[in-house]
Amino acid sequence: MKVSKIMSAPVVTVKMDDNLYRVHEIFQKHKFHHVLVVDGKTLLGVISDRDLLKAVSARIGSNSADARDMASFQKKVYQIMSRNLITINLNDSVLQAVRLFNRHAISCLPVVDDNKHWVGILSWRDIFRQIEKMKDSRAC
Repeated sequence: MKVSKIMSAPVVTVKMDDNLYRVHEIFQKHKFHHVLVVDGKTLLGVISDRDLLKAVSARIGSNSADARDMASFQKKVYQIMSRNLITINLNDSVLQAVRLFNRHAISCLPVVDDNKHWVGILSWRDIFRQIEKMKDSRAC
């Protein structure tokens, strides 16, 4: 099975100069765990929810949060994004994606086309969902 069959698309993206509050809002609204950092169709980086948690004050969301804590949301995406990207082509197999997940300490793979333009994102959750669907369809 090809990655294109199970990847998440369309993808919500951010720009390098967006602030971390925008990323926080996206994670809260969409329940995503990753966003791609792009400039047009060029993939520049990835931010995970864990990257965001490390970059903002731990007191955000608590009664003890003050203006300095809230100011951590003003940091820019380019300050915390992962730049060393491991990507996968939309025509690669899901098995190839599993190999990449197993060989690298990553939790998502940006999916690119033959021109290296981003087209989607694949997480290990997408793969697990597909396995569950396949098992459910065989049980019927």
